[in-house]
Amino acid sequence: MLFIVTNVVLTLMKTNKNLIYIAGPTGVGKTVFSLELAKKLKTEIISCDSRQFYKELVIGTCPPTKHQLKEIKHHFIHNKSIHDKYNVGLYEKDAIHKINNLFEKKEYLILVGGSGLYADSVIYGIDEFPEIPEKIRDEITMEYKDKGVSYIQEELKKLDREYYEIVDKKNHSRIIRALEIVKYTGRKFSSLRKHTKKKREFKTKVILLECPREVLYDKINRRVDMMISNGLEEEAFKLKKYSNLNTLNTVGYKEFFDYFKNKLSYDEAIDKIKQNTRNYAKRQMTWLKKYKNSKKINIEKKFEINLNKII
Repeated sequence: MLFIVTNVVLTLMKTNKNLIYIAGPTGVGKTVFSLELAKKLKTEIISCDSRQFYKELVIGTCPPTKHQLKEIKHHFIHNKSIHDKYNVGLYEKDAIHKINNLFEKKEYLILVGGSGLYADSVIYGIDEFPEIPEKIRDEITMEYKDKGVSYIQEELKKLDREYYEIVDKKNHSRIIRALEIVKYTGRKFSSLRKHTKKKREFKTKVILLECPREVLYDKINRRVDMMISNGLEEEAFKLKKYSNLNTLNTVGYKEFFDYFKNKLSYDEAIDKIKQNTRNYAKRQMTWLKKYKNSKKINIEKKFEINLNKII
């Protein structure tokens, strides 16, 4: 009887395609966990890490290793150059096209990465915004670089108070994006945000990886040390002539750019990388609270126990 019931359940499950989103703060262990789950489910992985797209950013973004990429097929890893024009809107179109094609043969797919907005673009869809001329984007970016984040924060406060009240004020990219829209369209960014969910032909299940905060911070610190020993300084040095690119305004690179300009000592740069990564993890944990129906997994427990819970 148990065998019959199990087969019926499996048959019903296979009538729907399922996207499993492995979420969690940076450093918690999403890459290894998603790899083991993909092996169990005999499926492929869709990355939604907005910095692992770029082939020049190898050490500082901790992408899957060459061995891991051979073990399981990954999509959207090192598929772009830092010189390419790419954003969350373009990613949404590319990712949904790829996912729909893969679901013709697969019952399950795994989405993994720490870029919450990019994950949401796949799960819910994002609002459509006009294409912004590069001149406007460059002007606002230069203002940010010359005058700092507090200046663009005040600009947003004056031009769109509603969005200013809810935006992550430390996330300069989102503030710049909002200012671009306001200055190009003459309309408030908040007025263009419809929050309408797009219809998806698949179901999404969110698996949230967690561990005690002190454990996470220790993992982050040790991972930074490993990146340093693997040659992060040398990688950043090769890229310093492109430090004006938004894609390189990234933890691990921007601190070394300041070191090269004698704004920080070597030790201060390393400490800043660790501190900024921990702060980023904190912001991610705040963002992830919105997934109320997620399945929470303590990453400190044995892999097999956690994987069996999901399956």
